[in-house]
Amino acid sequence: MTSPVIHRVATLDLAVRPIVWPFAEQRRVEIAAHFAEKQRERPKIWNGRVLLGRDAAFSDGHLTATYFETDFASFLAWRDWGFPDKAVFNGFGMGALRASDGAFIMGEMAPHTANAGRIYFPSGTPDLDDVRDGALDIPGSVVRELDEETGLTAADYRIEPGWHCVVTGPTIAMLQVINLDMPGDVARARIEANLAREAEPELSAIHLVRGTSDLRPSMPRFVTAFVEQQFAAH
Repeated sequence: MTSPVIHRVATLDLAVRPIVWPFAEQRRVEIAAHFAEKQRERPKIWNGRVLLGRDAAFSDGHLTATYFETDFASFLAWRDWGFPDKAVFNGFGMGALRASDGAFIMGEMAPHTANAGRIYFPSGTPDLDDVRDGALDIPGSVVRELDEETGLTAADYRIEPGWHCVVTGPTIAMLQVINLDMPGDVARARIEANLAREAEPELSAIHLVRGTSDLRPSMPRFVTAFVEQQFAAH
């Protein structure tokens, strides 16, 4: 895999357009069979509509790209089969939760999810709920995922301006630092209490990362690259 590249950008310009995805059309039968197999493994996953990107360009502190709608089954097959269409990327927002004592806070995905066991910041594959006036609203997606996964509200944090866009092959993670007004242990307890109230939470555990020694193989490379850079800068 290519080494991660981190771009600092001020603004995101992500247009949503009606584009036909040849991969999804040409391999529909194989994709359906693959998704049926995945559903047997994890019956809770469902084939909703998601958004993938193409034509990403970084210039003068901006990221521009075009997004299109497809189904989750096609996205999953594309991911699991090694990203056969190189023109497409998976681009999503992440809220990089940082406690007042400097600890980063991540969640471990629950066994019933498509990313079971993976540990990362609150995030989600963009979907139609994230589209505003013909554009993808990544800032809105970050806040929504933060609320859904952790129960934290706007009263609990301050959002740093700008984005850390971590490019790792066909993935662009758009991270925005979310500074919490509480130390890591308190934040973890708050989130755990919220998860305990849910019948089927997306997260199974909360992890604090206070240094690079806390990084784990189950954390995606775009997450560890960002965290390594942050600790090196402070």
